[in-house]
Order: sequence, then C-alpha cells, then structure tokens
Amino acid sequence: MSQNFAFLDEHSKKEIRRKTLKAIAIPGYQVPFASRELPIARGWGTGGLQLTLSLVGQKDTLKVIDQGSDESVNAVNIRNLIQSTTGVEETIHTGEATLIQSRHRIPEVPLKPFQILVLQVPQPEPLRVVEASERKTKMLHGDKDYSGAFIKLFEQIMKYGHITDDADYPVMVNDRYVMAPSPIPRFDNPKMNHNDGLILLGAGREKKIHAVPPYTKVESLAFEDYPFEVEQFDDKVCRESGLTGVYMDELQDEETGETYYMTNDTSYMLEKMNEGAVNNAKQ
Repeated sequence: MSQNFAFLDEHSKKEIRRKTLKAIAIPGYQVPFASRELPIARGWGTGGLQLTLSLVGQKDTLKVIDQGSDESVNAVNIRNLIQSTTGVEETIHTGEATLIQSRHRIPEVPLKPFQILVLQVPQPEPLRVVEASERKTKMLHGDKDYSGAFIKLFEQIMKYGHITDDADYPVMVNDRYVMAPSPIPRFDNPKMNHNDGLILLGAGREKKIHAVPPYTKVESLAFEDYPFEVEQFDDKVCRESGLTGVYMDELQDEETGETYYMTNDTSYMLEKMNEGAVNNAKQ
C-alpha cells in the first residue's frame, strides 16, 4: 500500500488550500474547513499540521517548534510525521526554513518574504469568552461589534489595575477583524504587524483557518489610558548565552533554589552562542 505524499489525500489538500487562499484574501477572518482525522488527537496541533501537510512541497525546508524548542516531544513527533511522509529537508535554523510550524511562539528571527509560519490554535474565536453561541459571534464579527472583547479587558483593569492577558492577546487585523493569535505571548504580538512573511493559523478541533498576509496592519487591542505593553526582559540576562531583550523562561535551579532566566527560542540562543564562539576564536 503506497503512502500519499504528505499523508493527506490530494482532494483534502486542495480543499485546505482553497480555504487557506480565502483566509489570506480576508485577513483575520475565520474560514471554516473540513478538518481531517490525523494520527494525533485533536487539540494537539492538528489544525497547524493539516496546513503544513497541504502546503509542503518537495523543495521545502521544514522547521517545527513547540513553545520555543525544536526538541520537545510534540515538535519531534510532528516533524517526524511530516518528514517521513515527504522526505523534505529539516532545519533548526529559522532563517533557513521555508515552512515553519510553531506552537505558542513566533521565532525571534524576523520572517523573510519567502517564509510561511503556521501557528497551532486551540481556540480561534476571540469572542468565545463573552459569547458562547457560534451564530451570535458570527453576527458580531459581521457587524464589527467588538465591545465584548474590550469589556473583557476593561474588567481586568477594574479588578487588577492592569490587563492580565499574558497570551492569546486579541488583535485587530487590517482595521476590520479581531483575531485570536494563538496562545503566543504578548511579546510576540508586535511581530505580526507588517511582517514580511505569511502567517497562517489553524484550529483543527474548531475547524477554522485564519491568516495574516505579509505587510498587513495588526494592532493589539488597548485603551488610550491603558496602552498595550509587552513583557519586559531588558533587565534580565540569559544565563546560558548572555542575551537580553528576548523572550525568556523564568526557571529555578534545583540545587541552589536560585531563580534564573533562559532564552525561550533555543535555536536562536544556539546561533548567538555559536556566533560568539566564532568571534572569540577570530580574536
């Protein structure tokens, strides 16, 4: 029995591509699609995986990230499935990849015009926390009525004195649709604005695809007196690489109990460490 290239049958890939093109044509709009069964459970990245399998070609170079790491169990298993059914080249270097699938992070290295970033999305509807009905959320999107999304942020300010959403922070795309950008940290939201690459977002369990085309305006929701702010790491130093100003994980040394910080994007950290080693060798 022969295996289809990229696992999915050609009719499935064509349908997903058509829906992807519609999502690109209407930035931020949630396009329904017929989510296929895959050898992983829904909720573990099937939406992003279906996008990747429908788009990958024999000449592509693939990178898969899970919360900043190329070597987590989820990243390794997804990469193995794609590679075993396509034979495409793999890389850990963001700049070398043509197709990048990621869970919960946008890489530190800016995307280039030839690159596609696929983000896995558990809940694509930004209004779901204030409206349970799918029919009503569609009507709200149609009317551009996003008062519920702003009320949610306002309630956080009233209760805590600041906006508490640390991830999946809603954004306005192309001055039209409010979009859930996947559970990426707030730190990554500005990377979507007028980005050089194509960003695709897939929710397999919810059967939705949405997109941010290159050079599209993306603004995080905020108020004039409570502007949007990202997490600040300027005063933190990565213990392994000495990097600053990047998104970091706060960790604790098991032996000493000391709190320390490490760069979340592991491939970026390794690249910078290798650059430092080469420069030191030249000196």
